[in-house]
Amino acid sequence: MWLNERRIQNQSAHTLLAYERDIQDFLNFCEQQKIGLSDIEAADLRQYLASRVEKDQLVSSSLQRHLTSIRQFMKWAEQGGYLNINPTEDFQLKRQPRPLPGMIDIEMVGQIIDQPAPEKPLDQQLWLRDKAILELFYASGLRLAELQGLKIKDLDFKRLLLRVTGKGNKTRIVPFGQKAKDSLLIWLSMYKIWMQNLQPEYPVFISQKGNALTSRQIENRVKYQAQRAGVNVDLHPHLLRHCFASHLLSASGDLRSIQEMLGHSNLSTTQIYTHLDFDRLAQVYDKTHPRAQKKSESSS
Repeated sequence: MWLNERRIQNQSAHTLLAYERDIQDFLNFCEQQKIGLSDIEAADLRQYLASRVEKDQLVSSSLQRHLTSIRQFMKWAEQGGYLNINPTEDFQLKRQPRPLPGMIDIEMVGQIIDQPAPEKPLDQQLWLRDKAILELFYASGLRLAELQGLKIKDLDFKRLLLRVTGKGNKTRIVPFGQKAKDSLLIWLSMYKIWMQNLQPEYPVFISQKGNALTSRQIENRVKYQAQRAGVNVDLHPHLLRHCFASHLLSASGDLRSIQEMLGHSNLSTTQIYTHLDFDRLAQVYDKTHPRAQKKSESSS
């Protein structure tokens, strides 16, 4: 009956099959342990999940999916009067720590963005475009799709602001700095050679043929320019976004503002960057916490 309700909700056949497999496996375990549906406790659920890890070497994401299936089934059983207490209501798996993003320092970012222009005229034109791309990724912390979708009308050079369409089609306003402005203006002056004119609806970053750059093309150019600068790092747009957030947080300590600029809906997503600057955090603690300050020699 529970699966029938899931089908009515137009869930995919793949999802329904996973639900059926997860619940059947859990009920088989309960039957082996001679535990009735109304007698299931959190300890039983914990024992079941532990058995799955031991038996099938399940990773955290698979365990979470199993728990989601069981939680939805038990909620349905509780609402249907098949059990009085739902043991999954307050049950949580210990989440694995979120991996920290890779990072490069400010000097290395400068080495890439401030490298000399190439000698060949065509390569020089491509560099003007690529430099503007690099500056904007690092200046505003944009996602790849956000930069790829930028249009001329989204640039506000007077106020040094960008209008960005991010995840969920949400729009936000993001600042960019003077160096990014200079690079953009130089690129747009060259842009007219490839496109003849500028229109508000035109994409900001184009190929020589006048087509909007694809995400893959942008990724490849970012990697290429890092290699040309002699930097031994796998540079990609998301790494520049991480650098933007980490370097800005290190200088300002303003997590809320960085959350807004990154377009994170939850502060917890932004808080990953607080783990990237232990030395600074330790210095702030030593200087400001009343129980961390050392006594002066005169008071000893």
